[in-house]
Amino acid sequence: MTSTVDAPVDAPVEKPPLFGKAEKRAVLDPLVDDNPIALQALGICSALAVTLKVSPTLIMCLAVIVVLTASNTIISMLRNYIPHKIRIIVMLTVISSLVTLVDICLKAFAYDLSKSLSVFIALIVTNCIVMGRAEAFAMGNPPWRSFLDGLGNALGYSWILIVVGVSRELFGAGQLMGAQIIPESWYAVNGGWFVNNGLMVLAPGAFIMIGIVIWIQRAITGFSEAH
Repeated sequence: MTSTVDAPVDAPVEKPPLFGKAEKRAVLDPLVDDNPIALQALGICSALAVTLKVSPTLIMCLAVIVVLTASNTIISMLRNYIPHKIRIIVMLTVISSLVTLVDICLKAFAYDLSKSLSVFIALIVTNCIVMGRAEAFAMGNPPWRSFLDGLGNALGYSWILIVVGVSRELFGAGQLMGAQIIPESWYAVNGGWFVNNGLMVLAPGAFIMIGIVIWIQRAITGFSEAH
């Protein structure tokens, strides 16, 4: 009598969830709990420079979203092939190539806005958020998660720029995207109570608005600087 032994059955390999806890944290944490501007104090220079009006602010936000998500994804895909000693050079090459493509597209399809943004699109190459996420996250995580991390940080950066841009244009000119929001009858020259705040069209106005946003953000999250 011969005994038969069943052949071992290979256990099915479980695929990681598309939106597991790590993926959700990569997107959601930078929006509030780990915001790159409010809590990490990164990318403030561009936040001061392009937020005088809402239109260039939106274009800048869109450019950062494209560059940050694409660079994170590409660098993550190449991470196992990048020698450690030249990783910064590779990152700069990838990021600068993407920024150049974005700049060319803007000049082709939105020349006036591209002209108003001047050199600030090109300066995305040196944005600490883009380089920081490539080094700190994309070099050690798979492409999908790196894409989500780039998207989360870009959105966290963008909503603060939009808040500052809306505040500066509204209180500085009474307009939003060129449309008159505050009625002419409300102005003091017409017997009303409103006067355009000249401080909002200057760099100190941007500093004040960003400071208020950071203060509110840190008060909500309970964040405090480590001593």
